[in-house]
Amino acid sequence: MPYTAEISRTNPSCFLFLIDQSGSMQDVLDPTNIQQLDKPMLADGKVYTHTAQGRTKAQGVADVINRLLQNLVIKCAKSEGVRDYYHVGVLGYGSQVGSAFLGDLAGRELVPISDIANFPARIEERTKKSDDGAGGLIDQTIKFPVWFDPTANGATPMCQALTRAQSIISNWLLQHSGCFPAIVINITDGEATDGDPTNAANALKNLTSDDGLVLLFNIHISSQQFAPIEFPHNEVGLPDQFAQLLFRISSILPEYMRSIAQQEGFPASEETRGFVFNADMVSVIRFLDIGTRPSNLR
Repeated sequence: MPYTAEISRTNPSCFLFLIDQSGSMQDVLDPTNIQQLDKPMLADGKVYTHTAQGRTKAQGVADVINRLLQNLVIKCAKSEGVRDYYHVGVLGYGSQVGSAFLGDLAGRELVPISDIANFPARIEERTKKSDDGAGGLIDQTIKFPVWFDPTANGATPMCQALTRAQSIISNWLLQHSGCFPAIVINITDGEATDGDPTNAANALKNLTSDDGLVLLFNIHISSQQFAPIEFPHNEVGLPDQFAQLLFRISSILPEYMRSIAQQEGFPASEETRGFVFNADMVSVIRFLDIGTRPSNLR
């Protein structure tokens, strides 16, 4: 069965995040939503909450991905240090296409998770609402590492981003042919402005390791007040051609990931794809939590 390769320091896997940084990402998220943004992302037993009011899509996505990077570091942390189970990249596309990392990681497209741990661009102090253990909430100051900042400028060159992702992952696979297949997660709020992304997406998904095809998942975020459609198995209910297109270019969930989705309450089937339409930040986090869980981490 594919997607069963052990993930280890000698056989790492790869995550590549494609982040829409076009001008429309400066739109404000639904101001009526007060969302628990970090609950699935923390491994310390605490529940942190805060409001999404007044934040832009770019800010929301940046916070989520920075938190996800921190969570991946935590997953890979052992007594002797952070083990390089993963190499990770964040590729932004808007006025230009390129690495979105800041600081010492600037310009690098894929970096080992130990470098993520060691080289945040900065550490911020943020105030979160935390469960006080007695049914209430208290303010708590936490350290928040930042690897990339929100950006919203330019068009939406998604085809170019997918083509660049194909090149990055192809080079990765030359050195890691036995790896658990790379997972590419594209987060966008709009239609590609440089053509139909189908061919570029298919070229990316046709890459393979000995353990299976590369996985491409898509998250469509929006400020509209409609319920998200998460992990659909067909195009029914998707309201426009662009949503249907993103569904079609998304990979079908492998068996182990379907099992995780089912455990989380999603009616996943053999046709379920890694796609969410009209995602708010809660559904983005839920999706990323399922899409980045390891299948066989040693």
